[in-house]
Amino acid sequence: MIRPRTDAVLLTGVTGFVGTAVLVRLLARTDRDVVVLVRAADGADARRRVREALLGVVACDELDAYLQRITAVPADLCADGLGLDHATREELARRCDEIVHCAASVTFDLPLAQARAINVEGAARVADLAVRAMARGDGLRRLLHVSTAFVAGGRDGVFGEDDVTGVRFRNTYEQTKHEAEKLLRAWVPQLPLQILRPSIVVGERETGWTRSFNVLYWPLKMYARGRLPVIPALADAPVDVVPVDYVADAVLGLAGAPPGTYHAVAGEQASTVREIVDLAALRFGIAPPAIVAPELLDEALAQPLGAAQRRALEQARLYFPYFSLRVRFDDRWARARLAPQGIVASPLSDYFDRMVDFAERSAWGRPAALAAA
Repeated sequence: MIRPRTDAVLLTGVTGFVGTAVLVRLLARTDRDVVVLVRAADGADARRRVREALLGVVACDELDAYLQRITAVPADLCADGLGLDHATREELARRCDEIVHCAASVTFDLPLAQARAINVEGAARVADLAVRAMARGDGLRRLLHVSTAFVAGGRDGVFGEDDVTGVRFRNTYEQTKHEAEKLLRAWVPQLPLQILRPSIVVGERETGWTRSFNVLYWPLKMYARGRLPVIPALADAPVDVVPVDYVADAVLGLAGAPPGTYHAVAGEQASTVREIVDLAALRFGIAPPAIVAPELLDEALAQPLGAAQRRALEQARLYFPYFSLRVRFDDRWARARLAPQGIVASPLSDYFDRMVDFAERSAWGRPAALAAA
């Protein structure tokens, strides 16, 4: 039997996309206090950043009440001890019986040393805090680390929740997320570790809300603007996309589940490149771009192109590899835990238009338009 939760949850990454969605659900669906670690100059700056993250995401009449349940602590993943003094670390370890680590750099082309400093060394510092919390009176219920399903790297075939070895990483994000998983599993044997691996995370199903406009959004934006003459991809390649509400719901839904690795993915409902191209062509009312073999990207760039088209193809290099994958993610353990709670993934086609609606209202992520949206 799971004991009632009365202590605080410690959450990192609350000003980010997934972290904000998790924070909102903790506040709306539980009565627990939440301690948030925020990169900030001081306590006042930390509180300001948390308030800004929630503005427009929660109802105005609920905001002040929610903020009263949040303790914002200035911290730094890249600093020794998370930039916290000894007394603060000990107080957080005593107060919090659950740690959810969402903070990360999701920049694909960050230099490896910088990506490691955030994604690997930062995870190690959070794990050290988790070990301190394990020594508290009631112990630590869990440390949930948000990773990515793409730690599979260039693996083909089925990548299961018990698979831990990826190959041929496409970028420093994938590589350092893999390294962080390896580090955490070896940290201490008794660490109550859950690893959650989302696939490509897009906006909420009901509203389309997002703060992250990469991977799928960039090619869609370029296509909508007539700047994507070709897509270097495999037409039948699976594109595994999940809405952020499913990922955030999974974080809460896995409370009480055994330690282990869980995939927050579309799985058998994953789209294909051709399906997404067809959805986009119908939505934007323009002819679909040609799907060409991935190795022909350089040949396409050698053709006469407008400056905008050339720039779009060059900038999309980071994301095109995700449209020629030969891997499918098995999520049987996650589904066994989440489906009985009504937490299920949906095909992208069910919410594609709402996703694009929000992207267009927010001018594909321009700060002023995003705030208005």
